[in-house]
Amino acid sequence: MTTPIRSALATVAALAGLTACASAPPPPAVEPAQVPAQWHAPLPHNGSVADLSRWWQQFDDPVLAQLIDAAQAVSPTLASARSRLLQSQATRTGASAALLPTLDATASATRGRTDFVTPLATTSSAGLQTAWEIDVFGAGRAGRDAAQYRLEGAEASWHDARVSVAAETANAYLALRACEAQLVQTETDANSRAETARLTGLSAKAGFEPPATAALSRASAAQGASLLTAQRAQCDIAVKSLVALTAIDETALRAQLAAGSARIPQPAELAIASVPAEVLNQRPDVFNAARELSAASADVSQARAKRLPRITLAGSISRARVDVGDTTQSGTVWSVGPIAVTLPIFDAGLRRANVDAARARYDEAASLYRAKLRTAVQEVEQALVQLDSTAARNENARIADEGFEQSFRATEARFKGGLASLFELEDARRSAVQAHGTLIDLQRERVAAWITLYRALGGGWRTGTPVADASQDAGPTKATP
Repeated sequence: MTTPIRSALATVAALAGLTACASAPPPPAVEPAQVPAQWHAPLPHNGSVADLSRWWQQFDDPVLAQLIDAAQAVSPTLASARSRLLQSQATRTGASAALLPTLDATASATRGRTDFVTPLATTSSAGLQTAWEIDVFGAGRAGRDAAQYRLEGAEASWHDARVSVAAETANAYLALRACEAQLVQTETDANSRAETARLTGLSAKAGFEPPATAALSRASAAQGASLLTAQRAQCDIAVKSLVALTAIDETALRAQLAAGSARIPQPAELAIASVPAEVLNQRPDVFNAARELSAASADVSQARAKRLPRITLAGSISRARVDVGDTTQSGTVWSVGPIAVTLPIFDAGLRRANVDAARARYDEAASLYRAKLRTAVQEVEQALVQLDSTAARNENARIADEGFEQSFRATEARFKGGLASLFELEDARRSAVQAHGTLIDLQRERVAAWITLYRALGGGWRTGTPVADASQDAGPTKATP
């Protein structure tokens, strides 16, 4: 091996060793977020801990699971999350490739003469060219790390989007079933008012009731019919909301919904035995915020490293052939170099400004991360309070519903016997209708609180959960955050 080649290879080896020993500038420090040591809201008891990744399958209503699967398949939110995930994968690939040498194949052919003396000649060559920016100060590695962190965050965000779509669909379905339950009650009430108006009208014609009483009964019947029409419209709107979420044809959806009409679905209960710090690890949005903070830290390191010298190395090897008249010459042509060192001297403060901007983004990411932690704790605590509240109110609401219903039936019997006035009957009717509506709203509110808690707990996501296994809808197949 010739001396120049030995010298070039020795230089490359020295630079490679320097690259291995060099480290990126230390990342900025962040003040740790304060997380409560324990929950301050009552925890639900007697719950069953199960796989929450597809918790909606544990509802006693298979239609809900089918609707959620359909909604996830067509959700633009999930499609956007998937697109961001694929973009992050491509960015990570590009950032990793920047650390390695490039290799290009080249081929050329020329025919001509370069001066008046040289005869006509044909020159051809084919070979390889390589270039490498040696990552001595860690700028490339910091860029690769930032891309990796953002990829992991994008994978967690895909899970978060999946959970959000499931919760949105479940709440829409719950609203429809509660509306149908209210519709049954409203229809019964409207029929009762209409029958009372009919009987009162007959009594008035016979002279047993004054005209004012007949007018009151007709007004009550008209009001009941109006409430019934409004309730039906509300239920139709709820159906159309599900059509928009699931992209199922409305006729087919109504047929699918017919079996469980007016039945509020009941989920499997959840048991929480962990402290807030552990629960936060289950939330993909918190994980994404933490990864974004790590990526911002790597961006700062990369911006700092770009203020330091850059070292690049190039080389080539090719097979060449020259034809001059009847003479042909061929051989291998190669080179190692140049080895170039670029030292920033003056850039009008551009690189320093890039560092300041990266640091500002890091401070922003740190603030958002701390806020996300506080929000996560808040959402779980609020869901727990709501669950405890609905549980405490349920028995009283049930007793009130039964009591007012019995009172109405008794007053109705007295009215038919001529022992109670129409005013007493309408007052008892209003109380019974209001009590039953309150009980239905309370049932809907409790199930909604379970859905909120499910979402607040991260929807069953765990670090390392494969994206493809978390849901069977049209999602990416890249594994693990």
